[in-house]
Parts: sequence; C-alpha cells; structure tokens
Amino acid sequence: MKGFNTKAIHVAYNQKDPYGSLNFPVYDSAAFEFEDSEEIEAVFSGQKAGFAYTRAGNPTVDFFERKLKSVSKAKYAVAFASGMAAISNTVMTICALGDNIISSRYLFGHTYSLFTKTLAGFGVETRTADFCDLESVEKLIDKNTRALFFETVTNPQLEVADIAALREMADRHGILLIADSTMTPPYLSDGEALGFDIEVVSTTKFFSGGATSIGGAVLDYGVYEWGKNPALKDWAHKFGSGAFFNRLKKEVFRNFGAAMSPHNAYLQSLGLETMALRADKACINALLLAKWLKNQTDIKSVNYPGLEESKFYKLASMQFRYPGSTLTFDLGSKEACYAFMDSLKIARRSTNLCDNKTLVIHPHSTIYAEYNEEQKAAMRISPGMLRISLGIEDFEDIADDFSQALGANFIKNGAF
Repeated sequence: MKGFNTKAIHVAYNQKDPYGSLNFPVYDSAAFEFEDSEEIEAVFSGQKAGFAYTRAGNPTVDFFERKLKSVSKAKYAVAFASGMAAISNTVMTICALGDNIISSRYLFGHTYSLFTKTLAGFGVETRTADFCDLESVEKLIDKNTRALFFETVTNPQLEVADIAALREMADRHGILLIADSTMTPPYLSDGEALGFDIEVVSTTKFFSGGATSIGGAVLDYGVYEWGKNPALKDWAHKFGSGAFFNRLKKEVFRNFGAAMSPHNAYLQSLGLETMALRADKACINALLLAKWLKNQTDIKSVNYPGLEESKFYKLASMQFRYPGSTLTFDLGSKEACYAFMDSLKIARRSTNLCDNKTLVIHPHSTIYAEYNEEQKAAMRISPGMLRISLGIEDFEDIADDFSQALGANFIKNGAF
C-alpha cells in the first residue's frame, strides 16, 4: 500500500490534460459550457457527471476532494470555504428542529458560539459535557440526540478524549461520532482506524502549505447506517451509504453556498503534497519547546499532550502520530503575557494554527473576548494562558527567541 506522501502527490486526473500539466489547472470560472441541450439536462438531472456552476462543483475543487479521499481513506469528501462552514453544514445535514448534539464544553471559541448561539436559533440544541467523564456524556443522550461531536485535541485546552470509548457509546445508542481533527488531521491521525463516522477539518491549517488560503473539509467514511437518522431516512432509501454525502452535496452545501474557491483548492492541493513533511517538523518543534519551557523558572505550567507527565500522554500516544503542533503555557497574568508577546522577535503575534511560522496568541483577550469571566473560567481560558502554534523554523532559533523574551525584555517591562 502506498504511503501518505505518495498518495498525496500521485492522484490521477479525471481526464488527460491537453498540455500535460504536472499540476492540476485552476478552473477559475463561475460556469461551464455544454456541447448540446441533452448534455446540460443530463448533468443537471444527475444522469451524467459534469460541472455546471462552481458553487455546486468545480474541476479544481473536485481534484482536491479526490486527494483528500486518497490520503484519508474516506469514501466521500466535500471541500468548503472554511472549517466553520464544514461544521455548520454537517450539523444542518444531520439535524432537524428539536434535535440535539452532545459536545465537549472545551471547544474552539467560534465552534462554541456556533453551537450555543447560532444553531440554537434554528432549534438545534447543543448539550455540553466533560468528555473525560463518559458517564456525564451518556446521561445527556436521548431519542433526539443525533451525534457526539468532539475535537481530537481540544483548542486551546489540549484535552484528549478516549475515542474508542466514544465509538462504543455512539454504537450503543445508534448515533454518529463526529470528530473535528483540525489539530490532528489525516497523517497525524487515522480517522478510519479510530472509527470516525464523519470527520470535519479546517484545511486552512496544515493542508494549505503555510496559511496560504482558507478552507475546510468533511470526510465521510461510509460506515454509518443512515436509516437511523430521521433527517436522512428518505435519502438512505435512495442512496444507501451515500445518504449523508448526497443530501450534503445536493441540498445543504448547494443551498448555503459555502463553496471552496478554485484558487484555494489549487493552493491546498499543492500544500497537501508537503503536509506530512511540515507536520513532522512542526510537531517535533512543539515537543522540544514544551520540554524546554517546563525547565524555565518564569513559567507557571506547560500543557502539551506529548509530554510524558501529561495526563493525556498515553491516550495521545495511542491515537495520534503526534498530538499536534500546538501547546499552551501559563505566565500567571495578562500583563505578563503581553510583555512576553511584545518582546518576541521571530514568533508572530497572530491567530491561526499550523502555519509555517510560529504564532502566539492570548486566547483570553482575543478568541474568547465575547465571553464573560465566568464563562471563560468554565472553558478553562485563564488570563495567564498563551497559545503557541509551532512552525517549521529551526528549533534553536525558536528557543533563542523565547529565551530573550523571558529574559531582559520581559523583566524590564515589569512583568515580574
């Protein structure tokens, strides 16, 4: 069987390129022409494969989707304009008015906002539980529960759930297991082996080749019995294991209009070809920095599931190649965090994850700014927390940068 890198690079074109291009071309066109009236009718009615309008499908985006299937072993893949679009479209495909999903209370801030505010307005309830306490999760399941939703590594709390136990619980109740694998995407984790029904991922991160473009994807492993889901029962009669994919693609995706642009698909197809190389380097840098930081006297605590002393180390080691390239550490106060950030010379003060550059952000004052102190505390977002997304720079340079920021400049700014 071919390895990840080979599969990422060698995906066959649907048809031979007339000019022999080694990179699949960018079809930056809104619409496509047909030979005759019969052909356009056949494509619109689904009797023939083809592309009519880029909002519904595009050759460059289709090529990226086929690459995603190749490296993930998913049966179906749909690319989106963003990771948030992938999540929202997934929930709207499987849920109807009065349905609920169960999620960890520890989520990326915008996912939490989507679940607790936006989707609630559409009559879809999100029930939150401690996913490290499986009894508390199971108590929330009822006849209207459609899915367990979790982040493989929560952002930024870096909590790791027992995926096998969640898989068993989902099977016992006949509900979906949906994983957001943004922190550990295909290559770092194997969704098929771990037992994901649906995997959502922000392709803005590792895939894009250095934060070149925004994107998201939904991967369907084709194993769930869709007749168990009321919103998809009729689709299951017609499409079987393809029920979710077909409702998503033919209805929800088309009607909400969250299509990935052809240019972004091109950039992310190229990025996917080097993703494993960059992910290895960034994740190794994360482990090295975590070990370095825990020996620094000014650091209150360091959180990275790849550290042997982490309570999630065993699970993370079993489930992932690496537990991502993101870590957090605590400096005790917002003032200390700001002084440290403003002293950095290589690491950039910026949002995003899994860039080629090392990025630092203060979640309490940025991503979670819309929440009050009580809500932030419940989500374990403290004023002293900094989130670091490691890039692929030489580690010695990263360590030197952090060392000088924790040194003279840090003290001069009055943080301690």
